[in-house]
Parts: sequence; structure tokens; C-alpha cells
Amino acid sequence: MSRAVATMAALAVVVSSFALNANVALGHERRTVGPYTFVVGWINEPAHVNLLNSLDLTVTETSGAKPVEGLDKTLKADLTYGGTSQAQPLTIAARFGQPGHYTGYVVPTKVGDYTFHITGMVGTMNIDEKFESGPNRFGSIESTDPLQYPNKLVSNNDLAARLDQLQTLVIASVVLAAVALLLSAGGLVMRRR
Repeated sequence: MSRAVATMAALAVVVSSFALNANVALGHERRTVGPYTFVVGWINEPAHVNLLNSLDLTVTETSGAKPVEGLDKTLKADLTYGGTSQAQPLTIAARFGQPGHYTGYVVPTKVGDYTFHITGMVGTMNIDEKFESGPNRFGSIESTDPLQYPNKLVSNNDLAARLDQLQTLVIASVVLAAVALLLSAGGLVMRRR
């Protein structure tokens, strides 16, 4: 019995070492683009709103898995939120000591789905690919509410709603004060006659 357990443990170590050496990125989308394989996702997953994060881009040759270097000079990346068309350009940078790995830092400010749009050249091939967050791809941006302890922070949406309410109250107060001044001025004019 102990020999079977030892064999299973050894097999588990071998299998897990293959997974680590194959550089499997969980929570990322893997896509073949011509002779290249692109792996795209967030560098920190799960990804949370209002926290520094980054595009995590890996490009290898599909045949042989050789890392493709120098793409920080030939590729561009933009990030869009939801269905918006306004894009945030990302500065692609090579990751030190990790050939074929690239980043592009950003602080996502809304919960929801994002799209990385990668364009440019890899070798002699034109690239124009969109990678959208969602099921079976890479993670959407999540709220930090469940992680906050001991005090909950006010979210940007709640803060904006409170400011809107405060603005409405200030405007109503100014209008009421103006009406009161007009009425009291009108009363003074009537008394003088």
C-alpha cells in the first residue's frame, strides 16, 4: 500500500513540474495567430478595481514554443472598457529575465469586462487581435468590497452618488435662500408704502 502511495506522489510531482515548466497561465486566453501563440490576461488574477494591474502578454512560436523577443518595439496595445470605443493606450515593456513576456500597466477604475487590442508586427506578420475578458478567457475586473477589512471603503460609484445628492441639496438651498430674500425684500417694499 505504501509503495502505491509513493508512486502516486512521485507521479504528482512529475506532472506538476511539467505544468510549471510549460509556463501554463491560468485565467488567460491562449490563441494561435499564424505561426505564433499569444497568451493574454491580467498579470494579477483575480483582477480588482482601483488596483494597479497589467496586461500579461506572452508570445511564442507555435512550433517549438520558442519565445519571441523584441515585441516591445513592434507591438502596441490598447485597453477598452465594456462597449466603449475610447481606448487607453498601454506602454508595452519586456519583462526582465522572461523572454517573450510583456507587460502594459494600468489601474482599472470600473468593475466589468475589458478588451486588450494588440496591433503591430511579429516578424513579418501584421497583428490585429482583440482579447476580451469573460468566461473561458481571462478574468473580468472584480470589486474589492469582499476583500476589505476591518472597515469598508466607499466605492467610487457610491461617492459619486453622494456628491450628486450633495450638489442637489446645495442648489435647492441656494434657490430657497434666493426666494426667501426676494420675499423678504418684497415684504419690505410693501411695508414702506
